Amino acid sequence: MKLSNIIVVGALAIGAAMVLLPFFWMISISLKPQGEIFTADLRILPQHPTLMNYWKAIVETDIPLYLLNGVIVTGSILVLQLVVTIPCAYALAHRDFMGRKLFFGAIVAALLVPFHVTAIPIFIGFAQLKILNTYTALILPFVSTAFGLFLLRQAYAQIPDEIIDAARVDGMSEMGIAWRIGFPLCMPTVIAFAIFSVTAHWNDLFWPLIATTDPDLATPPRGILFFRDQESGDDVGPLMAGAALITAPLIIGFLMAQKRFTQGLASTGLKG
Repeated sequence: MKLSNIIVVGALAIGAAMVLLPFFWMISISLKPQGEIFTADLRILPQHPTLMNYWKAIVETDIPLYLLNGVIVTGSILVLQLVVTIPCAYALAHRDFMGRKLFFGAIVAALLVPFHVTAIPIFIGFAQLKILNTYTALILPFVSTAFGLFLLRQAYAQIPDEIIDAARVDGMSEMGIAWRIGFPLCMPTVIAFAIFSVTAHWNDLFWPLIATTDPDLATPPRGILFFRDQESGDDVGPLMAGAALITAPLIIGFLMAQKRFTQGLASTGLKG
């Protein structure tokens, strides 16, 4: 093996170790009894592994409720995003109308604006509408997505015009072409976008922390904050167990869709 290859592989291994170390430490602590967590010496692996922390996280807290809220919020956001984004992406890619390039340029510009910039105006508007502390407040701000429009527009642009024209000749409506022709052809990109969307909103703490105060509406990251113990600080063992339970669905989902995810990113070119 060449020296350059050894250096590249070594750098990748170090980078992977730095990324995976916090997850490994989280799992290790979640399997340790309370007496092994707070010790003077550093012990990476638990000497007496236990699942008691997981049992406590599930039984003595509302982790199942937080997971359910996460499924409701992220699932609703994804479905509404696709309902809005698919027709818009198709129109930007295969319909000729005044200002199309201007609209696409605005979408690209919107990618540069973080959500935190618009969070305060959205919060004030929701407060005036009296919809804070509801599922609507957690879902509505993310229904329109510049990233999704950009990604899916690029995917729809890869569909040959001949296929679109043939569908029109057969009498199919534009909405039918977008969903019945384009959607299946763009499925790898849709899956890639779905993974990005679900991961981002499943792990989001910023907006749920602002928009909700009701524990019954807490999403998984917001719910972890309710592990607070006023006497001894954070209950670290169940806290790490809860974090592991919250992270597990994302890891399992990504592993199941990994092939389509890679295909979706690879097939999304920059066709004008």
